[in-house]
Amino acid sequence: MNRSAGKTPSSPVALIVDDEADIRELIEITLLRMGVRTQAAANLAEARAHLAERSFHFCFTDMRLPDGSGIDLVHHVQKHSPGLPVAVITAYGNAQAAVESLKAGAFDFVSKPVDLPMLRKLVETGLRLKAGDGEAPPADGGLLGRDPSVDQLRSLIERLARSQAPVHICGESGTGKELVARLIHQRGPRGSAAFVPVNCGAIPSELMESEFFGHLKGSFTGALRDKSGLFQAAEGGTLFLDEVADLPLHMQVKLLRALQERRVRPVGSESEIPVNVRVISATHRDLSGLVASGQFRQDLYYRLNVIEVRTPALRERRGDIPLLAASILARLTDGDGRQPQLTADALAQLMAYEFPGNVRELENVLERAITLSDGASIGAADLQLRPTALTGVAPAAAAAAPAPVLGNAPAPAGLDTQIEQMEKRAIRDALEKARYNKTRAAELLGLSFRQLRYKLKKFNIE
Repeated sequence: MNRSAGKTPSSPVALIVDDEADIRELIEITLLRMGVRTQAAANLAEARAHLAERSFHFCFTDMRLPDGSGIDLVHHVQKHSPGLPVAVITAYGNAQAAVESLKAGAFDFVSKPVDLPMLRKLVETGLRLKAGDGEAPPADGGLLGRDPSVDQLRSLIERLARSQAPVHICGESGTGKELVARLIHQRGPRGSAAFVPVNCGAIPSELMESEFFGHLKGSFTGALRDKSGLFQAAEGGTLFLDEVADLPLHMQVKLLRALQERRVRPVGSESEIPVNVRVISATHRDLSGLVASGQFRQDLYYRLNVIEVRTPALRERRGDIPLLAASILARLTDGDGRQPQLTADALAQLMAYEFPGNVRELENVLERAITLSDGASIGAADLQLRPTALTGVAPAAAAAAPAPVLGNAPAPAGLDTQIEQMEKRAIRDALEKARYNKTRAAELLGLSFRQLRYKLKKFNIE
């Protein structure tokens, strides 16, 4: 049955596929009130016929159909109408069916009995995706590189942006997992809403439930007012759970329920709040290994890891190092005169370095090198790379990268935190002796004024 309710031909049209007339009727009435015309089908054959006759803006399909399954229709749409968002209707509590539909390429899923407010939000999001709302980010979105692994990652990001499936990003520290999550968010229909990142390892265990779900005034000592949680802050957008492996087991149970029910219960509340949030998680740890050892719940792992994305290590794409280095140097010296250039020896050392800290370490190395260079060029000695992490470099070349020196006291290579503390103390002492005259302080430290300014900015010294 085709329902138009007097809508203009330009109104969006949704295909509803379900063999239960009451479900079709419920969804049709809901969509008509949103200004969306509908076309109904009772089975897979009818749905395919409608799809062959005309184009649609959205599609609902039941998982179980008389002549097939909703997954079959998802595959058909992926092949013949890849831009059409499809939401699969699953039985209540059937998490496996929901995950299977998302892996097959479904835009999202709806559980029976159908929650109408949730259904309306889902349709609104899907129609934005179909219409291509929002400003497109730059072509690379900040994900620089020409290596095939980076090209594959960009292509995967584009596909994932068109889905609401939970994504798990794995990769070593410093490989840009949060950047990938932001790009998936920005390029999708939620791009205009909030992107809320949270480091799961940085929240005290006893405060986690309140931070994630919020709390009511008086629900515990110190709760002086109502407070919204991270899920509420990400309403309509994306919640990025970084270092999700650090979640304690008791919080894993609560997070699983929130993901399954799409509802959260603030601490101290007797009722749940519906939430419309896409969850993207990440960790540098082996999550499947943690599941095997009993440190991470298997059911939560399958719920988070519907689609897995791997960010490549920098040593796996060494050919991108010159491009990344040039971009980082340009950003670090923005508005500060001429950009220092890497010498051939310096670039050779960067290309031979293992970079255990990946792109983040490359940025730290170059920031330090800028402060140690003469301002015109950056030599191999300015990089101060760890000889033990250099590969394919002659012993003499490796020795050209000495341990960092402050005053007359050499500091052991690799102890970055201790070195930073020593630098901070030296800078503060010099500022006090110079009565906070930066030019004089730079002279006392044996640095140029520009080098001191970078140090002050880096260490956030006022």
